[in-house]
Amino acid sequence: MKLSPSIALIGNPNAGKSSLFNQLTGLRQKTGNFPGVTVDKKSGPWSINAETVATIVDFPGIYSIYPKSLDEQIVTDILANPAHADYPDVAVVVVDASNLHRNLLLFTQVADLGVPVVLALNMLDVAKAEGKEVNAVRLAMRLGVPVVRINARTGEGLDQLKKAVLGQIKEPVLSGKLFFDPADEATGLITDTRNQYQLDNNYLALQYLIQHDGFSFLSRPQQIGLDALIDKYAFNEQKFQAGETITRYKRIATITAEVVANQRPVNQATWTQKLDRILLHPVWGYAIFGFILLLIFQAIFAWAQPFMDGIDAGVAWINGQLKESLPAGPLTDLLTDGILAGVGGILVFIPQIAFLFFLVALLEESGYMSRVMVIMDRIMRKFGLNGRSVVPLISGVACAVPAIMATRSIGTRRDRLITILVTPLMSCSARLPIYTILIALVVPKQRVLGLFNLQGLALMGLYLLGLLSALLAAYILKLLLKTKERGYFIMELPTFKMPRWNHVGLTVWESVRAFVWEAGRVILAISIVLWVLASYGPGDSMDVAEAQVRQNNPTLAADELANRVASDRLEASYAGQFGHFIEPVIRPLGYDWKIGIALLSSFAAREVFVGTMSTIYSIGSGDDEEGVTIRERLRQERNPKTGGPMYTPALAWSLLIFYVFAMMCMSTLAATQRETKSWKWPAVQLVYMMGLAYVAAFFTYQFMQ
Repeated sequence: MKLSPSIALIGNPNAGKSSLFNQLTGLRQKTGNFPGVTVDKKSGPWSINAETVATIVDFPGIYSIYPKSLDEQIVTDILANPAHADYPDVAVVVVDASNLHRNLLLFTQVADLGVPVVLALNMLDVAKAEGKEVNAVRLAMRLGVPVVRINARTGEGLDQLKKAVLGQIKEPVLSGKLFFDPADEATGLITDTRNQYQLDNNYLALQYLIQHDGFSFLSRPQQIGLDALIDKYAFNEQKFQAGETITRYKRIATITAEVVANQRPVNQATWTQKLDRILLHPVWGYAIFGFILLLIFQAIFAWAQPFMDGIDAGVAWINGQLKESLPAGPLTDLLTDGILAGVGGILVFIPQIAFLFFLVALLEESGYMSRVMVIMDRIMRKFGLNGRSVVPLISGVACAVPAIMATRSIGTRRDRLITILVTPLMSCSARLPIYTILIALVVPKQRVLGLFNLQGLALMGLYLLGLLSALLAAYILKLLLKTKERGYFIMELPTFKMPRWNHVGLTVWESVRAFVWEAGRVILAISIVLWVLASYGPGDSMDVAEAQVRQNNPTLAADELANRVASDRLEASYAGQFGHFIEPVIRPLGYDWKIGIALLSSFAAREVFVGTMSTIYSIGSGDDEEGVTIRERLRQERNPKTGGPMYTPALAWSLLIFYVFAMMCMSTLAATQRETKSWKWPAVQLVYMMGLAYVAAFFTYQFMQ
C-alpha cells in the first residue's frame, strides 16, 4: 500500500508557490473548497517515489499567520489545529531568495507552531541578478531545518526537494528552540493556557490567546475561557504581537547577514526598478496601460477573425450537409436548427476568447498586471474602493464568479460588499460573443489613422464603459453604506520575467475549456427546450397561421412564401406567444418578440443570447440556403413594420448597452449569495443592474433612432 502523506505549500504572494504547485502536480490538479468554508482549495497528487504518493495542497498566499482576510484565516485555522483534515505532515515553505529578510518571517512562525518544515529557496536567479548570493547550507544550519535550492519556473531542484520532504515524513526534524518564545515575556499566562487546553507548544498557546475568536475548531465555552485568561493577566494582544514581530525581524536580520552576500552597490537600480519608474509613473503609467488595452482589443478582432470565419463557415457547411443527408423530420430539425445552431453560435467565438485569455496571461506571467493593480489603486480609493478591489475587478473581465470569490482578500466588510456588488459591471468573457457579433453588424471594418480598427475601438469603449459604471456605482454605494472601517492595499511587486509558455498555454486551455463546457451545457439544454417551444404551439395554432398565410398570399414566389410561412408558424408557437407577451415591456428599447425570447433565455448565462438567436433565426428561416451564418441571418432580418433592416445601429447599440449593464447570469447571483450569506444583496444587485440596463438602453435607442 502506498503512503499518502499530506504536504502543504505555504508562502508569501508572488514567492513562486503556485508555480511550484503546477510543476509538482501538472494537469492532475483539482479545485474544491476547504471543509466548512468557501475558500478555494487546489490540490493534486505528487509522486515522491515508487512507494509514496503525497497529496499536495496549495494554501492561499499569506505574509504572516496573523490573518487580515478570509483567505489568510483558513491557513492559520489549519496550522493551529492538528485534527484538521488538511493539517500537513510536512509544510514546504516557499521563499523568495531575493527578499529573504521579509519571507523568513512567515517561515519562523510556521516552524514555531511545531509543523515539520522544508524551506524551498526559490528565485535564486532573481537574487543573483540583483547581486545577492544566498548560502543555502549555512542557512540550513542556522534554521535547523532542511533547505533546498529550487527554481519553480523551470523545475530545477525538484529531486532534492523530494528527498528533503521524504526525510521529514520518515523522521521529522524540527527547528528545536523557538525563534520567538512567548513564555520569555508571559510565562504564567502561557503555562496556564497550555495546561488548560492540553497544548505542548508555547507558540500555539499564544495563537489560542490572540486568535481564538477566529478559530473555527474552538467551542464557545473554550473561547470564553481564553477571554478569562486574557483578563486575568491583563494581556494586551496587539502590543504583544507588535513586540513579537520586532523581535523576529531582529533575529532574522542576524541570520540573513550571515547567509546573504550582497555584491551589488547599494544605489545601483535593477532593470525592474528602472522599468517601474515609467510603468508606475502618475502620467505615463496610465498612458501605457491604455495603449496596451487598445492593442488587446485590436488583436481580439484582427487576429481572431480568420479563425472565426473558418469555424463559422464550417458549422454552416456541416448544417447543410446534415440537412441533405438525413431524412426530413423533427429529429433532423432538432439536430440542425436546434442543437447545432445553438452550440455553433458559441463555438465561433472560441478564437476571441482564447486570444483574450492568452494576452491577459502574458501580462500576468510577465509581472505587469501587478503594476496595473498599483496604479489603479490611486483611482479606486477616490471612489471608495479598497485597493485590493482591483484584483476582483480585473478578474471580472474573465468571469464574475471567481472575481467575486477573490474579494475574500479584502479585509473590511464594507469594501468587500461594494466590490461584490459592482464587479458584475465589468464586461466578462460571456459578453464578448454578444459584443462582437453586434459590433460586426453596425461598425464598419475601417481603420483610424491607418492603425486602429474601428471595431476594436468600439469593443474597447464597451469595456471602459463597464469599468466607469462600476466605479460610479461604487461611489454611490460608498455614500449609502457608511462605516468607519478603513481599508489598506499592500502588494509586493514581482520582478519582470519572461512568460512561461507552458503556463500561458495551460491558462488558455483551462479558460477556453471552462467557457465552452459551462456555456455549452447550458446552451445545449436551452437550445433543445427552445427548439421544442418554437416548433410546437397550443392546439392547431401553427397550422392555422400557415393556412392563413397561404390563403392571403396566393401570388407570392415560392421562396418568399416559405419565409412568410416559417415566420408566422414561429410567431404562433409557444415561444412566439411568450415573446409577444413580454414585447410591450421591451418595445421602447427597440426589441421585438424574437429578441425578447433571447433576452429571457440569456438570464441563465449571457452568452446564451447568441445561441438562442441562432436557433430562432434557423427555425424562422424558410429557405434552405447553405452557408448562411448567424451574422448573415441577423443582417438579412427585416423589420415587418418598415421593411428595412431590423438590426439598425439604434437597435444594435441599444442591445450592446443593455448587456453592458444587465445582470444576466444566475451563477453570479448564486456566488453573491454564497459570499454575503444573504439573498438581500443578490436581490439588490439584480434590481439595480437590470434597472440601469433598461434605462440606458431606452435612452440609447430613442436618441439614435
